[in-house]
Amino acid sequence: MNIVTNSAHLSALTEKFDAIFGDHASVDYFFSPGRVNLIGEHTDYNGGYVFPASITIGTTGLARKRTDKRVRLYSLNFEAMGVIEFDVSDLTKISGNWANYVKGMISVMRAAGYTIDSGFELLVQGEIPTASGLSSSASLELLVGIMLEDLFSLDVTRLELVKFGKQTENEFIGVNSGIMDQFAIGFGEIGKAILLDCNTLNYELVPAEFGDNVVVIMNTKKPHDLVDSKYNERVAETQEALKRLQVGGLKISTLGELTNEEFEANTQLIGDETLIKRARHAVHENQRTKEAKAALTAGNLEAFGKMLNASHASLKNDYEVTGIELDTLAETAQSVPGVLGARMTGGGFGGCAIALVKKSEVDALIATVGKTYEEKIGYPAEFYVASIGAGATKLDVD
Repeated sequence: MNIVTNSAHLSALTEKFDAIFGDHASVDYFFSPGRVNLIGEHTDYNGGYVFPASITIGTTGLARKRTDKRVRLYSLNFEAMGVIEFDVSDLTKISGNWANYVKGMISVMRAAGYTIDSGFELLVQGEIPTASGLSSSASLELLVGIMLEDLFSLDVTRLELVKFGKQTENEFIGVNSGIMDQFAIGFGEIGKAILLDCNTLNYELVPAEFGDNVVVIMNTKKPHDLVDSKYNERVAETQEALKRLQVGGLKISTLGELTNEEFEANTQLIGDETLIKRARHAVHENQRTKEAKAALTAGNLEAFGKMLNASHASLKNDYEVTGIELDTLAETAQSVPGVLGARMTGGGFGGCAIALVKKSEVDALIATVGKTYEEKIGYPAEFYVASIGAGATKLDVD
């Protein structure tokens, strides 16, 4: 449980709950963070390693169980939608509606045998820019998960909730993403990054100690829609490359099992240049992620930064998921004195990039990258320093 320090923020949300739902008697408070992935992009669904961390911006929820079957939802991020109401047994999707994440979590948890038999009221406010690549959707999924766990006294493990979030994303929403986002949000700890083997779900908490440097998040402010983007296409391409390697005789179940050398020695089995490039990124990025963890643990931040740069180049040239906005942010940042490395983070096609930069040069980074970005793209980017915080939790509110 977390002790809330920003009481003014929660007081404002409580007042809003009063205005929408009549009063706040018996209301409970929840918080679910966003996440930033330090390195290891598009490796999760390829059975590789990722290296994310939960951050201190996220989604706050105020919830109260009802005695009838009505679910009533309100989001301060989508106030024009007003109060969304449905019967707890009506879990059909609503086109283009954030309530689908709530319905999805109820649906998959019920299918797993958990009893959610009455309605509830839920007010949410997300601080994460929507479609920014910082996992606003997974943050909401885990928020709903811990809320349902608490309101209905469910004996559910954290790993189950993480898997339910992924299942909601994959089967209810329709995005073929891996488990990284939900795992980082579910298991995050203050000051720690998570080295996660997405093939086995074994993980290691690694102190994210950057010395005189900080991670700056650079938001393109270009939304990415992973359902409509080429995200699912990349999943299909790497799956096809894997299939061809298997048909060719390699005894592997994921691309993440290959070393760089093993992959390069067998590219002829794939036989398609585009598929080779996609698979090359997945394999090389996986190796890079393990090396980056070793560099960070050893305090070799210069080597760590160079791996961030190499990751971005691979995502640009082999995986082709960056675009002019992300390239402008990352590549401009890489040229700024005091920046050890920069790369896109998240699924790509918009969203955010990160830069590891000396604390004394943060203002210079923002000024230089901001000016270049606005001149080239035509509108300003947003910048914020990432603080690594705790995972999804119920809040203690006095």
